[in-house]
Amino acid sequence: MTVKSYLPPMRALQVFEALGRLGSVAGAAQELGVTPGAISQQLKILEEHLSMKLINKDGRRTALSDEALAYHRLVSEGFDRLRMAHTVLQRAKMGADLKVSGLPTLLLKWLNPLLHDIQPHLGDVPLRLEATHLEPDPEMPVDMFRLTYGDVAQRFPHARKLFTDICFPACSPAFLDQHPSARTAEGLLDLPLIDIDWGPAYNSVPRWADWFAAHGLVGARFKTVAVHSLSSTALEAAAGGQGVVLAQRAFVRFDLELGRLVRLSDDSMPMPLPYYVCWGDTTLDQPKAREFLNWLIAISRKFKDEA
Repeated sequence: MTVKSYLPPMRALQVFEALGRLGSVAGAAQELGVTPGAISQQLKILEEHLSMKLINKDGRRTALSDEALAYHRLVSEGFDRLRMAHTVLQRAKMGADLKVSGLPTLLLKWLNPLLHDIQPHLGDVPLRLEATHLEPDPEMPVDMFRLTYGDVAQRFPHARKLFTDICFPACSPAFLDQHPSARTAEGLLDLPLIDIDWGPAYNSVPRWADWFAAHGLVGARFKTVAVHSLSSTALEAAAGGQGVVLAQRAFVRFDLELGRLVRLSDDSMPMPLPYYVCWGDTTLDQPKAREFLNWLIAISRKFKDEA
């Protein structure tokens, strides 16, 4: 008699994690090096194992079902941990470099556009960037800088506040041309809104209901067209004309400068907690680490002064 395994097949979980993260069967197939048909087959295996529906299809669009979203978040944390374990081994083999781990959108939208300023000063020391929501475990070697948000910074041996951000509505110029009412809170109620949900650990981060309440529209009904777990994908959706996003200044500043997005209101809401740079007891022993830290603090101070 064959006993059914408690855990689903690892390949099926890998496919499920990739699909939820990338948002399409084609994207998951490309990343994993298989056909779209193989992706669908593995998803069917997982659904049969779990006895639940994981995928909703709307025409050609594929999305996780409501029941699958929480499951995907936990599965993703597990795969993030596996990737981190592999990264630790690779670092040990590759030798010294300057490692910076951070929340994905903080690295992509705030830090990355500024790196051209520091790279000439690092000489032959390579800069290794790791974008992940998963915070390094206290028992793992903390030999990197970590850019993170909120009270989790206190877990690290050393932490320095970078800045406290603000948020405001933004959309593409073309969307504003079509919907000039987006300039007011009342006008936004009738427009497609792009929401951002970082998960239950960040439930104090402002969302659309908070924005409307701050403008005297407590309990107002509004139309959310998509909810993103990453601020970066929400910003890309807004730049593509899909609706209005409640954007953080740190993440949207270069899109505003490039004209991809337009700020809709001079009003803003503060983020409840600051962003931090954190490091371990041995981090500053690495080549150029102290120079990078001083540079990071300097650009964060300049960013605050520009507010």
